Amino acid sequence: MIKNKMTTKMKRLFSILLMVLFSVTAFTQNTADDLLKKVIDKTRSYENIRFDFTYKMLNEKAGINETQSGILHLNGESYKITMQGQIVVSDGKTVWTFIEDSNEVMISSAEEGEDAMTPSSLLTSYYKEYKASFVSEKQNAAKGLKTIELKPSAGKKFSRIQLGIDESKQQLINLSIFDNSGNVFVYDLSKMSNNILLAKDFFSFNIKNYPGIEVVDMR
Repeated sequence: MIKNKMTTKMKRLFSILLMVLFSVTAFTQNTADDLLKKVIDKTRSYENIRFDFTYKMLNEKAGINETQSGILHLNGESYKITMQGQIVVSDGKTVWTFIEDSNEVMISSAEEGEDAMTPSSLLTSYYKEYKASFVSEKQNAAKGLKTIELKPSAGKKFSRIQLGIDESKQQLINLSIFDNSGNVFVYDLSKMSNNILLAKDFFSFNIKNYPGIEVVDMR
């Protein structure tokens, strides 16, 4: 069984990305509320959506600067994340995490554990404990984007989250997550497609397609 800290951390971060994209609730700042609600409502109007993204993990003090690219598909509570050497896919009930190097898949229940929460259930508590406001961010401003910052009231693993939004397109362009250890996780969403024709089993993992695979069932 692989104990992959990066995999666990990335699953948590993708859960946050998903909840930002697929939930609607009340915010304390009306102006930020208006823009976010428009972005979320537009995203929810699609039958499904695909994002091509670049993921960066930064920590200046530790000298960390890692970059990966990948593809994220979303359809309601179902999602599929494809990155180099790794696939994370969920049908809303089950989550499969496949590690190519070891030919291993870990299976867990979507509703169990902090890292495996569904987007809807995760956001229900998340936004009740975070406040939203507009802030100035040079890189986003140079691109003509609005930046909304979410800050927790207390006791959260992340000190703040910043969203770069194209107001005219009502679209999320980037997401930066700042944790309490000095790490910054950045997602740049370079391309978006919607209402794509997908196979019925797209959001599931067929073990039969991977001869000799090791299965770790954590349900």
